Amino acid sequence: MNLRKLLSVGILMFLILVGYGFNSYSETEVEPEIQLATLPPSLQLGELTKSIGPGERNTQPLTTAYQRFGAPGVGQKYTGFKEAVGFKESRGNYSSINTLGYMGKYQFGSGTLALLGIRDSINFLHSSELQETVFAANLARNKWVLRREIKNFSGTKINGILITESGLLAAAHLAGPGNVKKYLRTQGTTVAKDAYGTSIEDYLSLFGGYDLSLIKARKNIKINGDPFFRVS
Repeated sequence: MNLRKLLSVGILMFLILVGYGFNSYSETEVEPEIQLATLPPSLQLGELTKSIGPGERNTQPLTTAYQRFGAPGVGQKYTGFKEAVGFKESRGNYSSINTLGYMGKYQFGSGTLALLGIRDSINFLHSSELQETVFAANLARNKWVLRREIKNFSGTKINGILITESGLLAAAHLAGPGNVKKYLRTQGTTVAKDAYGTSIEDYLSLFGGYDLSLIKARKNIKINGDPFFRVS
């Protein structure tokens, strides 16, 4: 074999190896866009379910502007409130699951979802509309449970914090309406916190002063039963 043929064969082998190398790199380095994680049995809703992501509660503080207005242009009514809560809970990520198994933009647990009639966590995680519906329905339910407390304590101060309807409903979203009642009944000596250290008082302060008159108190609300609950 003469020098020219050897050179041609060498160049051909080089190109084949280079091409193979690039193909191998692209196959092994590209991460899938969606990673599925199985919920532990204690957090499953009915059948074995899978969900997207893991995440944790957003621990970064809200800026003053976001705290008061939720997002540019949405104001201090329901839309501003829900966007501010969603940002604090998950940075607004509908597919988020934290280390305790709380799910979605607003970080709902399986118990609350079941209470509202939702037993399919896969559908819940993949439906932004359903998550918004659940958030509104849970507010309506908590507004009923806390109707007397909202009436009797709004405008008062506990531990220097002005008590408002929206603050109470945000605190109930964090820790449940029962813990909010204990806080009010003990004049702030019983302060519930979540597993990440966020307290009822943090939410009373962060989310106070929004106008939630759009949300009407509803007793025993079920999303899969009543006409589809929505807030427009």
